[in-house]
Amino acid sequence: MDFIIANAPALLIALPMLGAFALPLVGRLGDSARTGWVLGVGLITFVIAALLAWTVLSGGPVLYTFGAASPADALPADSGGIPIRIVFTVDAMSAFMAVFASFVGFITCLYSVASERRSSGKDGYYALMLLLLVGILGMVCTGDLFNFFVFLEINSLAGAALVAYRIDKGVSVEAGLKYGFLSTLAGLMVLYAIALLYGQYDSLNMAVIASRMSYTMLDKVALALFVAGLALKAGAVPLHFWTPDAYSMAPGAVTAFLVVASQAGLYGLFRILFSVYGLTLSYVTVGWAVIILGVLSMFVGVTMAIPQKDVKRLMAYHAVSQSGYMLLGVGVGLVVLGDAAAMDAFGRTAMEGGIFHIVNHAMYKGLLFLTAGAIFLQTGTRNLNKMGGLGHSMKWTMLFFIIGALAIAGIPPFNGFASKLMIYESVFAFSPVIAVIAMVVSILTLASFVKVFHAIFMGPEQPRHADAGEVPKPMLAAMAVLALLTILMGVFPEQIVTTVIAPAADALIDQSAYVATVFGGI
Repeated sequence: MDFIIANAPALLIALPMLGAFALPLVGRLGDSARTGWVLGVGLITFVIAALLAWTVLSGGPVLYTFGAASPADALPADSGGIPIRIVFTVDAMSAFMAVFASFVGFITCLYSVASERRSSGKDGYYALMLLLLVGILGMVCTGDLFNFFVFLEINSLAGAALVAYRIDKGVSVEAGLKYGFLSTLAGLMVLYAIALLYGQYDSLNMAVIASRMSYTMLDKVALALFVAGLALKAGAVPLHFWTPDAYSMAPGAVTAFLVVASQAGLYGLFRILFSVYGLTLSYVTVGWAVIILGVLSMFVGVTMAIPQKDVKRLMAYHAVSQSGYMLLGVGVGLVVLGDAAAMDAFGRTAMEGGIFHIVNHAMYKGLLFLTAGAIFLQTGTRNLNKMGGLGHSMKWTMLFFIIGALAIAGIPPFNGFASKLMIYESVFAFSPVIAVIAMVVSILTLASFVKVFHAIFMGPEQPRHADAGEVPKPMLAAMAVLALLTILMGVFPEQIVTTVIAPAADALIDQSAYVATVFGGI
């Protein structure tokens, strides 16, 4: 156990990567061996992430240096004060992201056991799912900017291939190419920004760059590239144009996991803004830019969702809309970062609400995409006009859809309400107008999902779907777990915020502690 805890950051990456590359061999042993292998790797990865999070929350950030016996070996005497090895810096924010990302990865693999049982190429499918997990975990754990870029590319390439997995007469391939091209563009922006920082500060370590940051014009150009590239990866308006195609054409389980992949982009944006740039940047200007991105994402996303007839395309626009709440909460915290009184009054709560909404969104949006995948599996269509009456034959799926829909609309006692209430209250203290916009978006979201619920589940049972029936038990089990968490996180939000969310927000806010942790270890 001590070995696992001591090497948990490396095992988080090594285990799913080994699982991915071994799948072609394991797959030769049959479907049962493949299923057991994938679920075993996914479950163990989640357990390791949970152990790492427990270590961080109970004992402070964890540093892990690759290729060295201890973090101090990253800084040899003749290095001129420059870390020469890759250092993973896992604080409360990183651990929080790693836990829920690995959890959603396991749940989507469990769902896929049944949803993709009729598909070919399952070795490749599961290998790509595990590589997508590798990319996400690497992005949220690394303390090295170029290493962050490498994992961002793994994330993007695996995601693009998974979007194109079903081909669907070339439509899915087109969506995959669009996702891959725009993700590459985002990666190039991030890479060029990294090059600008490296050229000035002779380091790729985030803490070292933060300690030397002088906020020159080149730093400002790099910041603009980081914001644009990572906002594009996260699907924020006006850089959201890949999300409808990619989310609608990918299999249901993949779409649920792509939501987490996009949130890893948000994590990268927040980490750069707070831990690398911190108080050296023009936090009011940059914070307002983040707020504007959030408000645009909320309003444009929900208004584009309302007229959609494709259920997954509709949900994709709602995913864009929900990312706006995360940007809004963290943006408000960034604007008041230099004002201790405002930070204590509402800034910290706004940030906690935005971070809390990240995990809540992953739960209820993942649940909604899994219900959409179940409906498509049983009916063969995503067109709302061709559905109706499925509540007669898919009662459990209908129940899970209701839970997800009420959560995304911010209805108590579900988790969406808990995080949105924190955002409403704190943002109202900052700007009542923006808070009202956020509330109106939730009302429009509820109206949209009432329409979708009626179109899919209400009315007489359609003759062409008379034999639809309920989906297999692994799919129901995956949806049930997410539904249960959606309820529990809404019923007990204070415990979750106190235990997990508040430390994550503090880890972002306190740049000096991040830098001191790294320099204390190396």
